[in-house]
Amino acid sequence: MGTDLIHDLLLNFRDFKAAGDDELRKGRYNPAISSYFKALVILCDIKIYSERQQLPKNHSERFIILENHFPEAYSLLSPLFDKYRDSYNLRMQKKDVMELLENVKRLKKIFKIEE
Repeated sequence: MGTDLIHDLLLNFRDFKAAGDDELRKGRYNPAISSYFKALVILCDIKIYSERQQLPKNHSERFIILENHFPEAYSLLSPLFDKYRDSYNLRMQKKDVMELLENVKRLKKIFKIEE
């Protein structure tokens, strides 16, 4: 199951990243933020599963694991969660989307995840 799960998570990451790219091109910033945040979460899940053989059940569990075992990722993801939640109710701007996109790239480097 391990390598199959990692493979599936990578496919999901690619789908959410591509969806974010598409929404960004179309100027639909709120769904772009949602897709990029989901891509970030999947990168975290890949790292957590690879090193701890566990998959978080929800955001709370994920943040606890990140804070305790991957503090660099936690400090990157935690403030972005507010932007993700804000995208439910507020109109987001391109600069907000670009911040998430840059952090997708940054987290891939931190975790050394290749597509």
